[in-house]
Amino acid sequence: MEAVAARVRLWVKMEPFLVGALPVPPPTRLGPHYLRKMVAYARARAAEGYFPRLSWPCWRHVACGKLQLSRGLAWLYFELFRSLLRHDPPRSLEWAEAEAACASAEELERERSKLSVDTLQFLLFLYLQQVNKVSLRRSLIGEEWPCPRTKSPSLTGKSASENKNWNDQDHRAFVQSHLLDMLELLLEPEQLTATSHSTHSSLVSYEAVCALSFLIEGTVNKSKTVHPLHELALWQPCHGQNGYSKVSRAFSFPKLESWLRSCLTTNPFGMNACLKSGKKLAWAQQVEGTTRRAKIACNTRVVPEVFPMVIMSQVYKQTLAKSSDTLVGAHVRIHRCNESFIYLLSPLRSVTIEKCRNSTFVLGPVQASVHVHSCDNVKVIVVCHRLSLSSTTGCTFYILTPTQPLILPGNQAVSFAPFHTHYPMLEDHMAQVGLATLPNYWDSPMLVCKESGDMSVFRLLPPSDFYTFVIPFEMEGDTTETPGGLPPAYQKALSQREQKIQIWQKTVKEAGLTK
Repeated sequence: MEAVAARVRLWVKMEPFLVGALPVPPPTRLGPHYLRKMVAYARARAAEGYFPRLSWPCWRHVACGKLQLSRGLAWLYFELFRSLLRHDPPRSLEWAEAEAACASAEELERERSKLSVDTLQFLLFLYLQQVNKVSLRRSLIGEEWPCPRTKSPSLTGKSASENKNWNDQDHRAFVQSHLLDMLELLLEPEQLTATSHSTHSSLVSYEAVCALSFLIEGTVNKSKTVHPLHELALWQPCHGQNGYSKVSRAFSFPKLESWLRSCLTTNPFGMNACLKSGKKLAWAQQVEGTTRRAKIACNTRVVPEVFPMVIMSQVYKQTLAKSSDTLVGAHVRIHRCNESFIYLLSPLRSVTIEKCRNSTFVLGPVQASVHVHSCDNVKVIVVCHRLSLSSTTGCTFYILTPTQPLILPGNQAVSFAPFHTHYPMLEDHMAQVGLATLPNYWDSPMLVCKESGDMSVFRLLPPSDFYTFVIPFEMEGDTTETPGGLPPAYQKALSQREQKIQIWQKTVKEAGLTK
């Protein structure tokens, strides 16, 4: 029996944490206690649009009425969860068109009311937000007690454990220590005691295990094919371990829990695997400037079900420009880069820029999110689904985005400006990731958290300081101007400046000056 158990390898998926967990402590009311109340409330109102799918109006009612979240935050979580699901680009473009066509807040609300999400998966997603909860005990002793956590190596061999959203060892530790809670959240009411806990005879429905596939996937034997958890759990040889009964179409709670624990291993496509056994890319040798310290890696075993990963570190005083298949759909982490220009001109899945200074990043369209953390004086030029920033100083963001930029705690002197450049393949790349030119919320950021509630942390770049940006590379493609154009005030400032230059040139020409 043991030999069979070893044949299934499970791991925690990277995406729900990397893209789905807001890098900020969650509101108290999103804690496990309230989520248990919420699931009971939803199941009891299945007929009204709460279960098995939760509509936007129902979630808004629970979030604003019961959990005391603001409407903006309620929509943020709902929309963030939706962005994790792999919608085909045409559907994303359809939604963008419908949203852009709304002339009033009422119309927009009507449009949003047509949307719904899987209730159980959404609950797990809300539970995941606890990964960034600040633990008082841990902040006092500096590590989680009683198990010292193994720090993950960074590209430099030093520990890189500070970013939980990237560290797959943290994801696994989180799931291992909260597995009981999460499974109980998925149980049907009759399987729970009066205090909402499981018993030895509790049964876990097949639907609950399907919901858990949002978080866990794996392989059989040494196969390269990645399967969602529910497919592996139904595999005949596993029934002995996970307690599946064909009669009840359910799993024994204690058996399922212990099977999951025994099969959970390190994510073979996670950051740690990428750093340990990933391919070192030769890009560092193809750049202008000093290349001695630059380190760039990507994961080697790329399979269709898993997004690739590229990690760049310590690019210093360099210009690095890439448009390559290695980048398409990749999660990119740019870490400790200084005084550099980095152009990644391919459609990307997500980008994290951390601890960088005095640099400019020009990115291809980003399907999920761009998160900038602990950076000084950087410029980011991007079309992206979502932008969030924390602990930045003096950074400027030239963006086109269909969601409000998120200002998390610790920022100073943030400037927002309209996206102001183009490269030949830009519109093709936007279509590939489902991003349109409207709606565009570049100028209406959302302040998340009490301490970031001070509007003075950001400004809109004055048109007088605005210049277009030219990407100095030749490529094939049809885009010849900034998609969607520029806002009138910025366009006017550019035109006036151009006019002045022309008048000056004409004056010089007509003055008949000698050499």
